[in-house]
Amino acid sequence: MDEDDCAELSFIREPEESFTNWIYDLQPRDARYVVNPDWQPVLAERFNQIDVYDELILYHLLFTINSTLTIRPTNDYTAMNDRMKSYSFFQLSHCRATSRISEEQQHQLRDFFFFFYLYAHPVNEDTLYACSFHEQRLVHTQTNISLEHYFAAFHDHYIAHADQYRDDLMIDPDDIQASKHLTLELLRVIEGKSSPLHMPSEEGLEAVVQMINNVDLMLQLYEDNTSALFEIMRDFLAEDAEDRSTLYREHCFTTLLQNYVCYILYFTFDEIHTLVDYFGSTPTWCGVIINKMFTDTIFLQKIIRLKQIDINAYPDVIAFFGEEARSIYLS
Repeated sequence: MDEDDCAELSFIREPEESFTNWIYDLQPRDARYVVNPDWQPVLAERFNQIDVYDELILYHLLFTINSTLTIRPTNDYTAMNDRMKSYSFFQLSHCRATSRISEEQQHQLRDFFFFFYLYAHPVNEDTLYACSFHEQRLVHTQTNISLEHYFAAFHDHYIAHADQYRDDLMIDPDDIQASKHLTLELLRVIEGKSSPLHMPSEEGLEAVVQMINNVDLMLQLYEDNTSALFEIMRDFLAEDAEDRSTLYREHCFTTLLQNYVCYILYFTFDEIHTLVDYFGSTPTWCGVIINKMFTDTIFLQKIIRLKQIDINAYPDVIAFFGEEARSIYLS
């Protein structure tokens, strides 16, 4: 933990320096506040197509990716963003491995999750829209530079010129090399090149975690026997009613509900009628599920806008809206 109560990876030889912040003093000058920038990017010789504006965006992307492994104190302001960023990172590792959706649908969800991964960090608008996927490679769209190649070259530069930057670096070349490997592995997760990430199970959560760790299984279950997926949700709520709630149980249930949102409602929003019909006999539980889906993240807000859905055409759904959901969707 640092002085701000953040849990971060640190270096054995420099425990006061973190994996996220070792590049802090290497941040480029912000050319947006200079009338005529008269300097060149540090890696201009290697990447002659970038300018000082591109360099700053690429730095922000590197910092955002490295901060994936930072756990910050949660408050009402940051809780949703933290939830969406970690969820999106987790799902980026699953998109390509999910075979029960088409390749086009995989790409739609991949772009959706990457948008929210950056949006929830948060980053500025220039950085938010700076990159795109070319097959399984993330590139800086303006210059067509692969993020993998740029980040590798960035680390290599400071390894080779560590003495020149000794006033700005607290870590040695070996630690920079280790950071390079970890950064590129995080990027591989985002690009869908690694194995899907898994959440650990525990007693009473086996069915929920199984659906989370295997999206194909969840989709197959829903297709073969829709009520079976809802039974897993119902059983979870029944156990919670017996005061078995924990933070991890809540996290797992939230993840399962957002999977239902992103892998089912994203493509067929009318499926929400099936959920409401199933839980109609237990209105309290139906309200819990509906309000968590609509207010734990802003994924459904984005989906409703993307698909041009009129939520007022779903009276059976909005009947279960609580105060927060009503203020967001009906005001």
